[in-house]
Amino acid sequence: MSDGHHRRRTNERFRHMKKYSSIIHIFSLACACLILVACETTQQSAATAPPPPNSARLVVDRVANFGSNMSLVVSVDGKDVGSFTEGRHYSGYLPAGQHTITARVDPNMTGARPGRKTITVQAGQTYSYTAGWSGGNVVLMRNQGQTVQPGF
Repeated sequence: MSDGHHRRRTNERFRHMKKYSSIIHIFSLACACLILVACETTQQSAATAPPPPNSARLVVDRVANFGSNMSLVVSVDGKDVGSFTEGRHYSGYLPAGQHTITARVDPNMTGARPGRKTITVQAGQTYSYTAGWSGGNVVLMRNQGQTVQPGF
């Protein structure tokens, strides 16, 4: 086999590899775009979905100085509904009736006790709290100025 023939075969292999590599890059980019579009659509659907019937809205914010390396974990009736880092908050719906809201810190390096509130919610209202600190423990403070918001 001549040296020129060997170079041609090697160059053909590199061209095929380059073509294959380009296809992989394009396919990867298309998959990433589809994932982003799907996530955005899901978030928009959740944000625009009507509230469940006979429900009230619950909002739990983090106080500004809650801590940057800590998460606020919110539970409703003993079930965790989310873990929220700096700048994030919980917003969800509860069926009318009595519920226990718990807020705790994670990681809990100091043994801080969680904040708890037992509330009786009425359909069509919004209940808004801010999680903060008092005496080294987590507390839930009801936000003032809440009004009934038909249709939320």
